[in-house]
Amino acid sequence: MQYEEKKFTIPTLEGISQKSVEEHIGLYGGYVKNFNAVTALAGKLMQDDAAGNALAIAELMRRRSFEWGGMRLHELYFAQFELASDAPEDTGKPGVVPTTGALAAAITAQYGNVDTLVQEIRQVAMLRGPGWAVLYFDPIAKQFLVGFSEEQHIGHFASLPIILALDVWEHAFLLDYGATGRAKYIDAFFKNLNWNVVEERFVSATK
Repeated sequence: MQYEEKKFTIPTLEGISQKSVEEHIGLYGGYVKNFNAVTALAGKLMQDDAAGNALAIAELMRRRSFEWGGMRLHELYFAQFELASDAPEDTGKPGVVPTTGALAAAITAQYGNVDTLVQEIRQVAMLRGPGWAVLYFDPIAKQFLVGFSEEQHIGHFASLPIILALDVWEHAFLLDYGATGRAKYIDAFFKNLNWNVVEERFVSATK
């Protein structure tokens, strides 16, 4: 199966330029192409001579999960900027933190309020080095977990659904804010985040 690039309808963002978005989406497309290419090449080598190509196959399969992570995390990331016209007022507007609904209730039960969780995500996103700050929900323990994936295929809480994905690789903010502008970019991310998307993911994870 060949995976195809998803299309995103992203409005004009506050603090994140259209040029940056376009280049970032182009990078996402590279992950899709690379995953397909690695999958096809590894499959061919296995069919031709699995034993003789063992080393090449091993390296390709390790690389494959990196490309997959880059593809899927970027799909989660860009979808968080899309707007839904039928969304509830307190979650359908960019940057508006929800105060009602299942998501807000669950976050408040664990953290006291949504702002405390957002602050934790911000702190994790500012960890030294590139990577992803990721909010997960564990449907068994019924709790949120914030993690940092230094590379998109490493450091995840296995099997847990991702509720929010924040890209803090340099390519996400370099064009707009320079090499030292991560904090300003994180501010911009939360100004544009559609919490309705996060709510939908949470509801799906709890079914």
